[in-house]
Amino acid sequence: MQKVYGKLVIAALALTPVASLAQNLAPTPPTSAKAELSKVEEWVLSQGTEESIAPELAAILGLGSDRLPVKIKSFRTTEGINLTFAVSTNPKQEGIVISALKTIADKMEIYSVGTAWLTDRSGILRQTIAVDASGAKILPNNSHAAKFEGIKAFFAKKLQATSPNTIISPSPRRSATAVGGKDIKGH
Repeated sequence: MQKVYGKLVIAALALTPVASLAQNLAPTPPTSAKAELSKVEEWVLSQGTEESIAPELAAILGLGSDRLPVKIKSFRTTEGINLTFAVSTNPKQEGIVISALKTIADKMEIYSVGTAWLTDRSGILRQTIAVDASGAKILPNNSHAAKFEGIKAFFAKKLQATSPNTIISPSPRRSATAVGGKDIKGH
């Protein structure tokens, strides 16, 4: 019995460093990044425009099956893409939706094409969806993660430009050039 017990202890000790290594490799946000988007969220809630997210987009993002009331800040790029930061105003459906959507008018139909991401004030990417004329579909988060990070940085810089005394951590990595804009609607 002691022989078997001794082998189990040795096996457990041998696996401990492997388990510790696996924990260290797990993506854990730095302490300063836990509320990375909280200042942008506050800015949008205080100065944003009241809108709503289409029911099909809210549903695929897991934010309910009705229109989701949000406050938004949106900027149109020179390519006609609306970069939008939307904060849910429904206390039961918390979340932030960041999107890069272009509105298309095709004969009798108007719809949006692009990508939307679900996050929260931590800034951690929770869900990625693609939107086109046929609807919305879930994508792997890593497929558009760099673009998500760039648009997050864009909004952090926009906040910094309007409120120079606001400190956002960590500092943004990329940005996009934009001018005026509006809505975050499905189709």
